[in-house]
Amino acid sequence: MIHTNDEATAQAWIALGGRAELVEKVLYEGASGVLPARLPVRELARATVGVCSLAAAELLARRGRGPVPAVRVREGAVATAFVSERHLRIDGRVPASFAPLSGFWRAADGWVRTHANYPHHRSRLLRALGMSDTGDDRALAKLLSDELATRSAQSVQETVYAAGGLAVAVASALLETTLPLVETRLVGESGPLTLPAASLPAGGVRVLDLTRVIAGPVATRTLALLGADVLRVDSPQLLEDQDAHADTGFGKRSTLLNLSAPGDRNVFENLLGSADVVLTGYRPGALDLHGLAPDALLARRPDLIVAQLCAWGWSGPWASRRGFDSLVQAASGIASIEASTDGSPGTLPAQALDHGTGYLLAAAVLRALTDRQENGGGRHLRLSLAGTASWLLHDIPPAPIEGDEYALRPWLARTASPYGLLDHALPPVHYDGAPRNWDRPPTEWGKDLPVWA
Repeated sequence: MIHTNDEATAQAWIALGGRAELVEKVLYEGASGVLPARLPVRELARATVGVCSLAAAELLARRGRGPVPAVRVREGAVATAFVSERHLRIDGRVPASFAPLSGFWRAADGWVRTHANYPHHRSRLLRALGMSDTGDDRALAKLLSDELATRSAQSVQETVYAAGGLAVAVASALLETTLPLVETRLVGESGPLTLPAASLPAGGVRVLDLTRVIAGPVATRTLALLGADVLRVDSPQLLEDQDAHADTGFGKRSTLLNLSAPGDRNVFENLLGSADVVLTGYRPGALDLHGLAPDALLARRPDLIVAQLCAWGWSGPWASRRGFDSLVQAASGIASIEASTDGSPGTLPAQALDHGTGYLLAAAVLRALTDRQENGGGRHLRLSLAGTASWLLHDIPPAPIEGDEYALRPWLARTASPYGLLDHALPPVHYDGAPRNWDRPPTEWGKDLPVWA
């Protein structure tokens, strides 16, 4: 079953600055039983992949390959990719998901959601609550549950935040504040910057990837699929989960640089000097001390595309706070809307804010590359998980469920990698002639040389 004229797709495409008539290029092949939820998650998922596919097709055409190719997105592929971390197997091993101290907990007056997947977040959570780390996760989870039950949800939220940890009070009502889905700012003036013809939309485009966890890495693995030379740069002091990198590292290379060390900083500046795109996934202001604020970057490179991602939006009292998809779901009212029959908070069927924002971020970069070809100048792009949540909660209309029963197997592949044999989800981005899979597996995190390919 093929259907068109999807309202959520049109909304997202207009937010990206695309020409309205191109939305007619997007066709969806439906699948029943995908991403079931009270909220229109299926519609969000396919729309974000749809506009990303359309942005890729538009850029390919603009680079001299003829008319904009048709876009045909399969909902089965979208649903599989939106939970790619759940489908990953490494030599048959199922990777760990949420840590024992991450989740919903009863407070004295409601519920709180904690996030303690990384060791430093775990230690800060426990320290904020006056608890010692016994190392026994099962016993510690019981102690944490008992402790949180004595405190108000709001006091837990603020106490843990003050200690640099991650916990939010679960909102009992829908967040009424609306946030923009995509913010685009044209910076500077110059003639059109023409990219040569290429077989892939982002072929030859150099992307510095300063993102972590899911949303940013999903964006950059998508750009890598479409031909970009993506180099992920992390601090040696901030370790990454190897399983997470095995899922989101496809098509990219990964290196470590300490931006506070003069030698590493010089290496980074050399990379920056010939980059086309810089993506960042840190809290607003977190990279400013390293001279990487958007305006500082664009002052040095007026034709650069700087794309930023954060959790809570770019203004307001929570803008500078750390955040993850699960926390934004809890604080925005999503967890209450998706609550279980017993009243306990629920979750979306995927980390849809992460994945959806990732595809929107990739789409925004592709559209910026197209616009730069025509109008020149640099671009400053901003997206947030909270902005995507706002779109989901307030603007996306439900659409009829059409198509055959969802089948998983067509959307999985097996690839040899330095981590072992990976069973993984295939990319869902598709236009006529698009690659079916990445051209390289994930390299080991942090082990690549800090050079362009």
